[in-house]
Amino acid sequence: MAKIIRLAILAVALFAFLQTTVAVTTHVVGDSTGWTVPPNNDLTFYAVWAAKQTFILGDILLFNFTTGQEDVARVTKEAFLICNSTNPISLITAGPANYSLNSTGEYYFIGTLNNNCAQGQRLAINVTTSPGPTASPVPRAIPENYTVGGNMGWIIPPLGEIAYITWAYNKTYIVGDTLVFNFLNGSDDVASVTKEAYNSCNLSTSLALYNNSPAYITLKTTGEYFFTSTYQYHCALGQKLAINVTGSGTAYPPSSSANSPSGSHGPTASPPSGSTSAAPSRISGGYLFGLLTIAMVVFY
Repeated sequence: MAKIIRLAILAVALFAFLQTTVAVTTHVVGDSTGWTVPPNNDLTFYAVWAAKQTFILGDILLFNFTTGQEDVARVTKEAFLICNSTNPISLITAGPANYSLNSTGEYYFIGTLNNNCAQGQRLAINVTTSPGPTASPVPRAIPENYTVGGNMGWIIPPLGEIAYITWAYNKTYIVGDTLVFNFLNGSDDVASVTKEAYNSCNLSTSLALYNNSPAYITLKTTGEYFFTSTYQYHCALGQKLAINVTGSGTAYPPSSSANSPSGSHGPTASPPSGSTSAAPSRISGGYLFGLLTIAMVVFY
């Protein structure tokens, strides 16, 4: 009898050990790109990479970079939001570098050299205790109003294009939602444009133009939408917004390198309906932690 009990205990211990071993994964940050300023200064590059991963307690981040040309610092959330590399939690200057995720919660990493962080060399992740499946978010059926830019409104953003990217990134947009653009009449406007016009800031033509604030734009179809201001230099200085509208679920920001959709969206203005609210952040089993809340500093 004692022998059977010992064998049972051994079996349980072995099972637990195997479960722990299997759960550990090494995540190569940025995959083949490695840890560097993203191609074309794509500010969403590492957020999109992280959204495809599931980070579990005990996993390892592998930062591939060339010693002397890059580094990686773990910083606080506040430092991450403003690219402040002073007094990091840890700093690794020799690459490639392994970083063990030995506690649950949020982790923030930036590159401290040159202006790399502001150009997109930053990573935010969330570490959980279990690799098991998580419940999918309940599809939202009731349309909402989103005030673009929050309290900042629709202006040339202080941090440049990153401001509206981060405001839009972790939100879900469905057909029927309304974007509310608040701006100073006579000093700004909002134009719905094609992806090509959005990328090049060539605003000779637009799909729709709104001159009166607040401008209410209802999202009537699924797909990508692109907005900017037609006032001189406003687009080039970062006053531009790109979103992706889905029927339900988490919406990723449109990729700057993707092909344009076959159809063009011409959203229409509509009066306010219901209360204006911000969409909740979604953290769901490896589908999205994202750029997180740079917008908290800018907008709130």
